[in-house]
Amino acid sequence: MGKGGSLSEGVVRKIVLSYTYVAVWIFLSFTVIVYNKYILDRKLYNWPFPISLTLLHMSFCSALAFLLVNVFRVVEPVAMSRELYLSSVVPIGALYALSLWLSNSAYIYLSVSFIQMLKALMPVAVYSIGVLLKRDPFKSQTMLNMVSISLGVAVAAYGEAKFDAWGVALQLGAVAFEATRLVLIQILLTSKGIQLNPITSLYYVAPCCLVFLLVPWVFVEYPVLAEASSFSPDLVVFGTNSLCAFALNLAVFLLVGKTSALTMNVAGVVKDWLLIAFSWSVIKDTVTPVNLFGYGLAFLGVAYYNHSKLQGLKAKEAQKKAAQAGEGEARKLLEQREGEGPMGEKRDPQA
Repeated sequence: MGKGGSLSEGVVRKIVLSYTYVAVWIFLSFTVIVYNKYILDRKLYNWPFPISLTLLHMSFCSALAFLLVNVFRVVEPVAMSRELYLSSVVPIGALYALSLWLSNSAYIYLSVSFIQMLKALMPVAVYSIGVLLKRDPFKSQTMLNMVSISLGVAVAAYGEAKFDAWGVALQLGAVAFEATRLVLIQILLTSKGIQLNPITSLYYVAPCCLVFLLVPWVFVEYPVLAEASSFSPDLVVFGTNSLCAFALNLAVFLLVGKTSALTMNVAGVVKDWLLIAFSWSVIKDTVTPVNLFGYGLAFLGVAYYNHSKLQGLKAKEAQKKAAQAGEGEARKLLEQREGEGPMGEKRDPQA
């Protein structure tokens, strides 16, 4: 095939790879959420220790990332000073620890379907915190969009059959901490030109997250676990669960790195609907019509928000191309003028 055919093949390959990244992320995210629910739920595996479970995940991720960086040399570590680590990575690790702790705790009190509905508030939290930290400009139209999403989630919460105020508070706290973490990544790392790949992200963040989780674990869960000395953890269950968590962390950074954060947001909406359907059909969680109506409103708000962001990215790309085209025209004009005489006449090479 000709040049055009080669270009088409390249585009098709890129599209196939993008969809593959999305499918892998959805599968792993789906698996980890359901797996965590199974372990933590008192009616299922009955091991309601969310900090301990998160500690296992972070320990596994830290150890594996250390081996991949320092032993097998799969990737090179990023040059990072102690001051930069303390000022940039440590706050992100602390927020990540709080987000994981609270989100895993919510599975003890709430259904999988209702948790996914509450997670629809993530764009609201990210935008609001971005405005507060002067990362994003305030726009009344965008804020109206955020209000519509919040209204939809409120309706879904009103229609929840097994509403638990403490569980809702835990999940909303997790959303707030995760949104703050996402904004701080842009402020503390990306703005300083620090780009972390999936493995180096875990290499730097997971140990920090592990240390922060140890503090509440010692006071909250360790005394209870010490008394329940008869419990013997299933290595297959916790081993495969930790491996899935590690793979999910890699998939998140891979998806964002190879596509975009917007792609992950759109894929997240698909994943949430799949989880709601799974929760209702397999786990037999109660999903009421009011639940679905409220989440439908929130879904439309999130979809419009993602569409607006996509249009904004397209506009920026168009401006960038226009600027590049203008520079090219200016360069050509300059070259033409250099080929002319001082009075605007063409130079005669035989003069």
